[in-house]
Amino acid sequence: MASRASYDPLVTASPGSAHRLRDLARLRRVRDRIDREYAQPLDVEALARGVHMSAGHLSREFRAAYGESVYAYLMTRRIERAMALLRRGDMSVTEVCFAVGSSSLGTFSTRFTELVGVPPSVYKREVGRETEGMAPCVAKQVTRPVRNREARPAAPHLA
Repeated sequence: MASRASYDPLVTASPGSAHRLRDLARLRRVRDRIDREYAQPLDVEALARGVHMSAGHLSREFRAAYGESVYAYLMTRRIERAMALLRRGDMSVTEVCFAVGSSSLGTFSTRFTELVGVPPSVYKREVGRETEGMAPCVAKQVTRPVRNREARPAAPHLA
C-alpha cells in the first residue's frame, strides 16, 4: 500500500510547480490586502515588499494571474466603493474621491468615467434614481464597474 505522502501534490510536485503555488498564494494575499486596504496609500513597491517579491515580479505575475495590473485592480476596488458612496448621496464627488484613497480628483474622475461610462457627478445625480428601492446588495451587483476600459459609452441625450 502506498503511503499518503506519495499523493500529496506539494510533495510530488516539481520544484517549479511548488514555486508557482507559492507565488499564487502570495498573489491572493496581495489581492486580499487591496480589497481590505483600498483606501490606504498603496503602491506596487509596498505590496511587493509585503509578500517578499520584487515589484517587477509581482506586476508580471499579477497580470498573468488576474488579467490586469495591480494598479488597475486597486483602482477598480476604489471605484466600486466610490459608486456605493455616491449612491448613498450624502457626500460630494471630491469627498468620495479622497474617502476611497485617491489623491487626485482628475485621475479619479478619468478612471471612474473609463470604468463606469459616465463621470462621477453624473453617476451621483442619475444612478440614485435608477437604484431607488433596490436592496444595496442588488444595486451593487447591477452597477458594478466594467474592467479594462470596457464601459459602454453613454447614450447621447437628445432633447
